[in-house]
Amino acid sequence: MAVITINGKEFPAPDIGGSLVVATNVSDGKNASGEFVGQKVGRDQYKFDALQWKFLDAATWSSMLKEFSQFVVTAKIPDMVNNRFITIRMYPGNRTATPVEFDGSGLPTRYKDCKVNIVDCGVVD
Repeated sequence: MAVITINGKEFPAPDIGGSLVVATNVSDGKNASGEFVGQKVGRDQYKFDALQWKFLDAATWSSMLKEFSQFVVTAKIPDMVNNRFITIRMYPGNRTATPVEFDGSGLPTRYKDCKVNIVDCGVVD
């Protein structure tokens, strides 16, 4: 089973990084006495941060990036809170990579340090 599935497409397991983050939104912070006065707003939100693949061929990286062409995607990722997978709507952060091999026309054939993070849209289906 894949660690990450985007729009039903299984991504290779990241070989570096991949920090799972659960964020809780609150309505307010602390008052003048330093007491927390806010309330939890909505549900916890997820982020799969610092996903990185050391080396990917250009076709694989391109295929992965194309899944983000609609920007908001359906992602299946590990849910560390409930120790299961969760399927939620997410969007990608910056996508970066360093080309390391090129074909005769000058197009990259291989990349290193392919990186992306995916962030919860906060929408409840």
